Amino acid sequence: MIEQLTNSISKYIKLSSEEENLIETFWTEKTLQKGDYLLRNGETCRTDNYVVNGTLKAFYINPETGKEEILYFAIENWWATDIESFQKQSPSIYNIQAIEKTTLLQIHYHSFKDMLKQIPKLERFFRIILESYLGSLQRRIILNNILDAEQQYLDFLKNYPKISEKVPNYLIASYLGISAEFLSRMRKKIKAS
Repeated sequence: MIEQLTNSISKYIKLSSEEENLIETFWTEKTLQKGDYLLRNGETCRTDNYVVNGTLKAFYINPETGKEEILYFAIENWWATDIESFQKQSPSIYNIQAIEKTTLLQIHYHSFKDMLKQIPKLERFFRIILESYLGSLQRRIILNNILDAEQQYLDFLKNYPKISEKVPNYLIASYLGISAEFLSRMRKKIKAS
């Protein structure tokens, strides 16, 4: 399993076999069953989490409506972490839950810091991952402000085809900020055209 992570890292930086072996010592495997929580609102995010397989959702419960609002999904080769909670070791304001059986590689906060000290070039890898995540968040904010719901849905299908295959439509609707019924009507309209 660690090979999947080192292969992902190797797309961005070159690792020696010694570094690959050293990386392995910092990570542990964890399996979540469908419905299990990786993180709950109010808990401190103690681990950075690389998804080996499976699917997770990060969500917030709107205190006014009581509805679940999806922040992001994480599938194979993605990361599922509350970055602010992990970096500051402070309570999280959202939840991360398995949508299906999910296997993760986890690294604890202090181990993460030790790993970066011992293999400084990993700083570059994690910077690239964070830049990519930030870029996708910025894009989502902009598109939410300029596209209507149908255009947002079509953009989601185009940019996240693997997620749209794995995630139930009611969760996609939550991610898009629309009702499941509206998404269903929109899907019928798109298929008919």
